Amino acid sequence: MNDFSKPLLLHECSVRREWIDEYDHMNLSFYVWVCDQASYEFWEVVNEGVSISEREGAEYAVVETHVNYLREVRLNDPLKVTTQLVAYDEKRFRIFHELYHANQGYLAATNEIMALGFNTNQRKISTFRTPVVKILEQIYEQHHQLPLPANAGRAIQFGQKTSDTADKV
Repeated sequence: MNDFSKPLLLHECSVRREWIDEYDHMNLSFYVWVCDQASYEFWEVVNEGVSISEREGAEYAVVETHVNYLREVRLNDPLKVTTQLVAYDEKRFRIFHELYHANQGYLAATNEIMALGFNTNQRKISTFRTPVVKILEQIYEQHHQLPLPANAGRAIQFGQKTSDTADKV
């Protein structure tokens, strides 16, 4: 059995010039892009090296995402993304990415996604292939023992609505 006792380190890169915005830091869309690369890598792990052509259209589609931007990263900063499987069944998985500055160690962003099994040949939702479910099970057996990340399942909030603030929003 593979060691899934901690979040998976699946993607590392450095901030590219084309990712920098007018505020001299990485634009918000690239935080998502970097985490999406980790999602692809996660999918490769659960497919255990089975190529796209051999999967006969059995892929996944992201249907929901939530990002928290916690601290800026800038040009050439090294990044690493860890991935934790927080839930799964035969048609869905929910993973939580943490994007870190690789040298300074601070958490720059989190990205939580919900993905569904999707058959690209039939263009419809489908169950995952049996070997994929088995790997998801192996990962989850160990990942569910880890603490749930602080921002997991978080929704956008604006605070409690009171009679004093109701008309100001």
